Amino acid sequence: MKLAQRAALGYMGGATRTLMRYSMNQMFDVVSEVEHYHKFVPYCKKSQVTSRRPGFLKADLVVGFPPVVESYTSSVTLARPHLVRAVCTEGKLFNHLLTIWKFSPGIHGQPDTCTLDFSVSFEFRSMIHSQMAHVFFSDAVRKNVNSFLVEAQRRYGKESILARRPQIVETS
Repeated sequence: MKLAQRAALGYMGGATRTLMRYSMNQMFDVVSEVEHYHKFVPYCKKSQVTSRRPGFLKADLVVGFPPVVESYTSSVTLARPHLVRAVCTEGKLFNHLLTIWKFSPGIHGQPDTCTLDFSVSFEFRSMIHSQMAHVFFSDAVRKNVNSFLVEAQRRYGKESILARRPQIVETS
């Protein structure tokens, strides 16, 4: 299916890239600890890991996009320190939800930096939810990524270099 057709059906996606003064391992830890999301991720009301094994976890999440609050199960693949990939496997809210966090070295010779590439694609089951998402999608992606940066700052201290504000480099 062509991207324009998918967008017309409510499929959305976007990506951000930012340089940070946190190591790949530090950012991997913040993103992979799904059980803490309810404490700092916007719209996340509950986050409970239900199973965990090396390289994989399954979590139940409850998200609220006023006036909607829904739950879903996410299957998360982990490849320390490079990748966290989450797919919605059960739930009523999404036909499709995929988030990918990639961490790569940042500034040469500065191991306390990394480049974060974040992408998300999703399609709501409801056209009403899809229409609401079109209104706030860019802002929601920015807030979501920024919440992880704020959590990294809380855990590891203030950045010694200025992070670039997350920019959406592709949307559809």
